[in-house]
Amino acid sequence: MNTKFQTLKGFRDFLPADARKRAWLKEQMIKVFEKWGYEPLETPTLEALELFAGEIGEDEKLFFKFEDNGGRKVALRYDQTVPTCRVLGENPDIILPFRRYQIQPAFRAEKPQKGRYREFVQSDIDIFGVSSPIADAEIIAVTLDLYKTLGFKKAIALINDRDLMKGVPYEAIVAIDKIKKIGEDGVVADMMKKGIDGEKAKEYLNFVKNLKIDDAIKTIFDYLEKSGFSSDWYQFEPTLARSFSYSQGPIWEITIPEYSAGSVGGGERYDGLVERISGRKIPGTGIGIGFDRTLEALEACNLIPNFGSNSKILVTVFSEDTFVNSVETAKILRDAKINTEIYPDNTARLDKQLKYADKKGIPYVVIIGPEEVKENKVVLKNLKTKEQIKTSIENAISIVSP
Repeated sequence: MNTKFQTLKGFRDFLPADARKRAWLKEQMIKVFEKWGYEPLETPTLEALELFAGEIGEDEKLFFKFEDNGGRKVALRYDQTVPTCRVLGENPDIILPFRRYQIQPAFRAEKPQKGRYREFVQSDIDIFGVSSPIADAEIIAVTLDLYKTLGFKKAIALINDRDLMKGVPYEAIVAIDKIKKIGEDGVVADMMKKGIDGEKAKEYLNFVKNLKIDDAIKTIFDYLEKSGFSSDWYQFEPTLARSFSYSQGPIWEITIPEYSAGSVGGGERYDGLVERISGRKIPGTGIGIGFDRTLEALEACNLIPNFGSNSKILVTVFSEDTFVNSVETAKILRDAKINTEIYPDNTARLDKQLKYADKKGIPYVVIIGPEEVKENKVVLKNLKTKEQIKTSIENAISIVSP
């Protein structure tokens, strides 16, 4: 094996089996999002560095940034919320409220670990143009509906409100947001490292630990209950802080009890962000759902269907003389909406072609020899049962069709 060229750290190839799982998950997400009335949006992979600068918080060190050939400072898409705010500024005719979903890769120059990569797919849903916490509640409800639809016994929305933390400096909020990873002593130490007095650090932490539910969170809880989610699917979490500098109002993260690698998504209200980027005073709220982490959680809970080959039939090539008959038969099968491939070598032995179909998990093969050509029939073989029959192509279609 030539090991000279390998994928870069934090980047991955997806072979067909994994690519099929990813395509399936994306399809499931789109079905749920569109069921709730969300519309698709896509933005470029490259944006001006200035778009993201000053909007993310201390994680700006994770930008993939460089100068392009024209000397412009650019960055790979760090998230999808900031570019969407740009889109709203450039397209004033977008009808508000605007519900959007976006499923595209994002790039962060961080240390790779389980469930965390340098290139990863982010799945976002947002509502623009509504300041009521009802919009925040809907975003959470859609997300919980997604995980319920995917088959999880339970997903938990941990909910807080950054407005409850007014008076707590951003440096303290960033430290408190790490409490589950570094503990209370670690949080205090992190604040002190940022220049906050030790006693003041303990005061900030104690204040946040004793926050009480406000009206916005009550509204969200009531909406979730009326949307069919029992109280064990959501809870108040006073130490949840969300470290994005643009976070404000209701904030939340989604966890899955059977998946221990961390939250599978996080969201917040960010009314001021749209105005800063677009110049338009438009409230916004939304969530970034970790596509890769969701997929890993599905794997951990054995919730991904078994996928075989996309092809339902392999049309074999008996000989060079019958090759044209195989091509014509394959076309008839495809016209009947049956995924069909033809072996792309008219000199290959038949047993080699059958082994190929078996290894790929293709359930049926069609064999067309000189005798079948004369009789205007085909041999249809079921590779699972090993049974085969000689029949018309029309009857073969009726057998194979769902």
